Amino acid sequence: MAFRSDSPIALMLPPFRGVTRKIILTCVVVYFATAALRLVSEQFQGLALNFFRLHAGEALHPQIWQLVTYPFVQDAFFSVALSLLSLWFFATPLEEERGPRWLIEFFLVTSVVGGIIATVISLALGDRVEGLGRDVAAAGMWPFLLAVMVAYGKLHANESVKVNFLFWIKAKYLAVIYVLFYLAIELTSKEKFGALVALCNALVGYAFVVWAPRRGVRVGVSERWFGLRNSYYRAKRRRAAKKFTVYMRKQGKDVSLDDDGRYVDPDGKPRDPNDKRWMN
Repeated sequence: MAFRSDSPIALMLPPFRGVTRKIILTCVVVYFATAALRLVSEQFQGLALNFFRLHAGEALHPQIWQLVTYPFVQDAFFSVALSLLSLWFFATPLEEERGPRWLIEFFLVTSVVGGIIATVISLALGDRVEGLGRDVAAAGMWPFLLAVMVAYGKLHANESVKVNFLFWIKAKYLAVIYVLFYLAIELTSKEKFGALVALCNALVGYAFVVWAPRRGVRVGVSERWFGLRNSYYRAKRRRAAKKFTVYMRKQGKDVSLDDDGRYVDPDGKPRDPNDKRWMN
């Protein structure tokens, strides 16, 4: 686990708020809820966990909700605690820089798209690679945490973080270590699907940071849509202005219009922006 700090001496804890807090609290609630089910029936707890885990043979059809729920399901206490604590330290500064909407989109895109890619690869290579196939499952916040680490390493490449209170390391090197760790699991362990999901999450997270708009995909799409709509109306207004000049010329009058189709005073007087008569 690594801790973030801008100072080589003081350890600064990030604020616990926003979307990061909601994700962490949701994981905590789900963990204790599933732990309580164990008191009722261990078999019932297993059914509940399997219902929300990412199963390669079921995630794309028919249990598609697993693509969203699998990060919140985990039954190992120390794994849950370590992943959520690391998520707190690295997701919070990203949320403060990019905004809560960006972090929500980052979580959904990396988890869903990364899960889909990993599932497709597992189904395609299941007959040739041990540990992959239809009968494998993955769960936990570690895949999303790896995506967060990659995003943090991309945006804060030269910022130093402290690993387990022992030594300082730059964020970009820490992200590379995390990726290599999961890559080693993918190549050597029999439990390959979980590592594959984490690597796919990291790949999608890197692409999201590089290509997605700074304020999020939704804002970028909205701005693009309104830009296209405004371009259409400006072109429509220019065509109408051209027809108007042709009509006035036939009437023996010359009018001047600017590039946006607005009337230009023949005496060269500047337009008053508060005068509504200039608006057309």
